[in-house]
Amino acid sequence: MIGKKIGKDSVTVILFDSINSDTRISYNGTNVTFHSYNATSITTDLFPPDNATGYIINVDDVPTDTIWVIDYKKHLPTLTSIEPDIQSSEPCLELNLLINANIPNLSYKTVSGNSYDLPRNFTVKYPTLKWDTDKWMTDTLSYPITLPKNQLTVTAPLCNTEFKLIGDQYAQLFGINTIYKTSSVYPAVAVECHLKAIVSDRTRSPNNEADAPTSKATDISFSVPIDIQFLSNANEPVATYFNWSIYKDGQLIINRNDSEHRYTFTDYGTYKVKVIVRNSSCSYSDSITINAYEAAIQVPNVFTPNSDGQNDEFRVAYKSLLGFECWVYNRWGRKVYYWNDPQKGWDGKIGGVDAAEGPYFYVIKATGYGLDPKKHDPKVKSTITLKGDINLLRGSKK
Repeated sequence: MIGKKIGKDSVTVILFDSINSDTRISYNGTNVTFHSYNATSITTDLFPPDNATGYIINVDDVPTDTIWVIDYKKHLPTLTSIEPDIQSSEPCLELNLLINANIPNLSYKTVSGNSYDLPRNFTVKYPTLKWDTDKWMTDTLSYPITLPKNQLTVTAPLCNTEFKLIGDQYAQLFGINTIYKTSSVYPAVAVECHLKAIVSDRTRSPNNEADAPTSKATDISFSVPIDIQFLSNANEPVATYFNWSIYKDGQLIINRNDSEHRYTFTDYGTYKVKVIVRNSSCSYSDSITINAYEAAIQVPNVFTPNSDGQNDEFRVAYKSLLGFECWVYNRWGRKVYYWNDPQKGWDGKIGGVDAAEGPYFYVIKATGYGLDPKKHDPKVKSTITLKGDINLLRGSKK
């Protein structure tokens, strides 16, 4: 039973899931009587009450309350169909659902004879997809609708789905779970993507490469050369076509049609990476901006290979180097170490044995855009040679 005082004349409407010979309405008080609006019957106990009937409650012959009784089972909705409209004007964004249902009025009357309808609220639910940080998740969208009504506009689903019309609210309160209608399977057409860039891992020291990007990033600033894999993260298989474009300083340099794309950036500049995903009906795009630094290199004057985890290797700090070589010599001019990867360095050993403390001489040859301070132009590739001393100090391990 559901009872609620509503209406302009303060009628308490009482809904029973069904009225039978055991249904009873009682009222607290002394000398309580019930009589119908038209006063054709008077009783001290409503056992059972009549469907679609109003009663005045008297206490000690004084009108105290008014009720209206409804047998819900005699007003059950009939849900004939709910189907997506394949002719919806904006199927990539929203979808119209066409509803066919017979919804009997649930009405009540006041003593003065005025009649009012109770709202019959239903719910439309359907599964779709939702992007959650770095993966697609199943989601359920829910829309309220008051019937009778023959159409409802909902957000276009991102996967093939079925729409379910459930209700009304009184059936839900009574625990009647058999009043629903499910649509046929709707083949989704709306597409969506979430572009991600995965930077190839580098074996770098945190202080060795300036402003190195994380392994997964959106807008990126980095030191070239760098290899990046781009993922569209589209709602496949609804999205069937992929187009990648890379622009450098506003000029198109790459155009590919693959579900993923990989590219190695070697030149200084500002890049825009854009992906368009589509099918025969809908399209969606996403993009990121990539800033490639002009080249730079800084060489320390001391390192302390004492295995304390700090400054244990002779490494350069750099940005955007396209080429690198370093030779280290002892005081007698003998080469003791060589490497050609700026992400690496010298650990202070010669032939696996700790080198003696003191000064060593290095020669570095580096190539990059705008690297030569004498001919600085960030659009011109240049090679410079750096020479100097590096002091090896071991000290004591903390």
